[in-house]
Amino acid sequence: MTLVTFESGKTLLIDCHIRKSADDPDDETPDVASQLKDRLKKDGDGRPYVDAMLNSHPDKDHICGFKTHFHTGPLADYSKSAGKIVVREMWSSPLVFRRASKSHVLGDDAKAWSAEARRRVEKFRINSWLGDGDRILLMGEDIDGKTDDLGAILVKTDATWTKINGAYDAGLEGLLIAPLKASDDDEDEDLSKNNSSVVCRIKIGAGGVADACQLLTGGDAEVLIWEKIWERYRGKKDKLAYDLLQTPHHCSWHSLSWDSWSQKGEDAKVSPDARSALAQARKGAKLVASSKTIKNDKDDPPCIRAKREYQAIAKDVVGEFVCVGDGGPEPLAYDIKAGGLTRAAKAAAVVSAPALIGAARVGHG
Repeated sequence: MTLVTFESGKTLLIDCHIRKSADDPDDETPDVASQLKDRLKKDGDGRPYVDAMLNSHPDKDHICGFKTHFHTGPLADYSKSAGKIVVREMWSSPLVFRRASKSHVLGDDAKAWSAEARRRVEKFRINSWLGDGDRILLMGEDIDGKTDDLGAILVKTDATWTKINGAYDAGLEGLLIAPLKASDDDEDEDLSKNNSSVVCRIKIGAGGVADACQLLTGGDAEVLIWEKIWERYRGKKDKLAYDLLQTPHHCSWHSLSWDSWSQKGEDAKVSPDARSALAQARKGAKLVASSKTIKNDKDDPPCIRAKREYQAIAKDVVGEFVCVGDGGPEPLAYDIKAGGLTRAAKAAAVVSAPALIGAARVGHG
């Protein structure tokens, strides 16, 4: 999971992966829930909160711990003794959830997120207005006109947004790149199988520079998604430019190739279009794998061959490839300043805003 703190002090959480073992004081798994809460503000009633939370897709390792650690339902029902995190505004894609439910049985955390999203949407339909703890932005249109009446809370693919928790923020400009709408049922089935995820490029401003950092994040989007993204954006590739890339699907080869790494090894071929979509790095860019340590074996994800591709992309722009799993128990953190990204001290419990903080030692599975 990744916490973004904007210059305004507003916070955005991208996904969560808080395993039960992290709550066990006798277990060595880092207590990422406490690490997160240490970096959050509390409202006037003492409730820790994020101004917005984006779920890229409902796979277990991107929503794990939501039901246990985040409040759902009206704020009036909040239990202070539970001390859960309030999500002031959800950023959620009904189309991604619909596709995921075709090929997966949604877990309890994903069901809790989906139910909360539906509650907020229905409240908007009734009131045409939402407050803290009820707000939601829908990332992409749903099928069959199901979101046609929700324009005020809908971000369409290829559109930008500059609000967080209902208010304009000068340090934020999001561009929604995916999910992509399908032209027919067959294409929708293909997109479903390729881990349809929310893909967005987020400009983060600092020191008067509107794009001090450009973050490209895409959940577990696989090769077909990135090929189609390149097809749409090859003529406007500046929209895919980034200073920080969350390498998709935990540094999986499946985001870069149709071939199986475990079966073909070095004979596996990279997709030129998918690689191009993921190679629009700006000078000095950081490419971060949210995975365990990447070994020279047949594992995928994370995959050693994917790591080498990302290292090559980084080398071309005098950048850096970083694997979160290579660090210690403290989160990987970057400060964002007018001049770009700099690695923050790992021991800092509170990183000077604006900042990007990646979860500690996040493994796949």
